[in-house]
Amino acid sequence: MTPWWNATTHADRRPLLITRNRIQAALRGWFADQGFTEVDTAALQVSPGNEAHLHGFATEAIGNDAVARPMYLHTSPEFAMKKLLAAGETRIAAFAHVWRNRERGALHSPEFTMLEWYRTGEDYTVLMEDCAAFLRLAARVNGGGPLRYRDRTCDAFAEPERLGVAEAFQRHAGIDLLATINADGTTDADALRAAVTGIGLRAVADDTWSDLLSRVLVVKVEPHLGHGRMTVLDRYPAAEAALARPAADDPRLAERFELYACGVELANGFGELTNPAEQRRRFGLEMDEKQRVYGERYPLDEDFLAALAHMPPASGIALGFDRLVMLATGAPRIDDVIWTPVAG
Repeated sequence: MTPWWNATTHADRRPLLITRNRIQAALRGWFADQGFTEVDTAALQVSPGNEAHLHGFATEAIGNDAVARPMYLHTSPEFAMKKLLAAGETRIAAFAHVWRNRERGALHSPEFTMLEWYRTGEDYTVLMEDCAAFLRLAARVNGGGPLRYRDRTCDAFAEPERLGVAEAFQRHAGIDLLATINADGTTDADALRAAVTGIGLRAVADDTWSDLLSRVLVVKVEPHLGHGRMTVLDRYPAAEAALARPAADDPRLAERFELYACGVELANGFGELTNPAEQRRRFGLEMDEKQRVYGERYPLDEDFLAALAHMPPASGIALGFDRLVMLATGAPRIDDVIWTPVAG
């Protein structure tokens, strides 16, 4: 394979990279106009994050005492940014390089740029409006045409579709998802397993409820999202929203949404959980699941949990910036829109 630094290869990629810069500059201008402060977070953290299926890059820091202490490259700037909210910031945004292990492909790079922003005292639905504005802005920068991924297109200027996860399961898979969630938010894996096998998908005895949910999402739901117009997949089950507030009208659900365009997931937003005891409990469950599946667990960031007690009500979201550039330019692979792709 020809390396990216080959002069001819670079000349072919350069128009995409210049468009990337123009989109980033336009987004920075939008944030400035909206009164956001751009922040720059440290990538080296005591924990990479505490979600079961996110995998960090481990290293160690050697202090002046010559003692080595485990550290990680962050999978998101979330913990650091929430500490800034606890410190008194109210509207912040960051273009952060983040690292996720076990991820490589057309839509995945081990190192990528995450655009993350927070609004204190504002409902998480405002983030949906932000996302729509960003897709339209990116489309305008590149001439106003449709967003594109392979043979799929999305009109960034069309009214977004807002669809609940339970509604999406009913529409695209014929599954009553809420019937597999108990009133207290706990889940019934046997009930979902029966529903999954009933529509012809594979399910084995040791599949958890989350495993089954993910399988249906990937196979039956996600392929239908974001075609023609962007889709906001909203009100995730609380069991799938470790960092989000419960929905006010139904404790089985949470203030979490994901944004899709051209069948590609672009963003993950929350009404943020600010209860440190509940957050600790949820992180414990996530790490128990990581231990069960992968045989490892990550430490908790005690400094983050302490700061959470001082964090005001807020909404926050992370958007894959490289993926946004991909869709705006029609690039087929994420490496095509990264200035210096990771080797290998």
